[in-house]
Amino acid sequence: MQAFLLSVHVVFAILFVGPPAVAVSLFPRFVPATADVESAPQRAGERNVAVAQLLHRVTRVYGLLAVAVPVLGIVLATVQHRMTEVWIVVAMVLTAAAGALLGLRIVPAQRDVLARNATRAELGRMGMLGGIFNLLWVIVVVLMIVRPGAVTP
Repeated sequence: MQAFLLSVHVVFAILFVGPPAVAVSLFPRFVPATADVESAPQRAGERNVAVAQLLHRVTRVYGLLAVAVPVLGIVLATVQHRMTEVWIVVAMVLTAAAGALLGLRIVPAQRDVLARNATRAELGRMGMLGGIFNLLWVIVVVLMIVRPGAVTP
């Protein structure tokens, strides 16, 4: 049972956390911007509202599906009697922070700039939030692999 739960947890993490991680990183490149945003000569596909809308949809839908990842993680940690281990607790806190960042800041910001052109400051802020979101997930993955303070191997 543990092997099955772990497998599903990892597959769901790849399938449901990966797409929003990529989408939040790419979104600022494609969302239409105001004239004050300097850009290199337009490459094919840049500043494309249809692509930005698709990235926003991926962020929103897969972000909701990603809720299954910590739920499965909690079930797995409970089955393994590891819920009180430090690395599990820290990973849960960071996962909650990443989810809150996505749901409360990133998705609303994407929705807002799709309704109008983004300013330079908004593009920078969105890039920064996307970077923080992805960094939180990288730290969680490292915790899952290294498991500092784990009681059993």
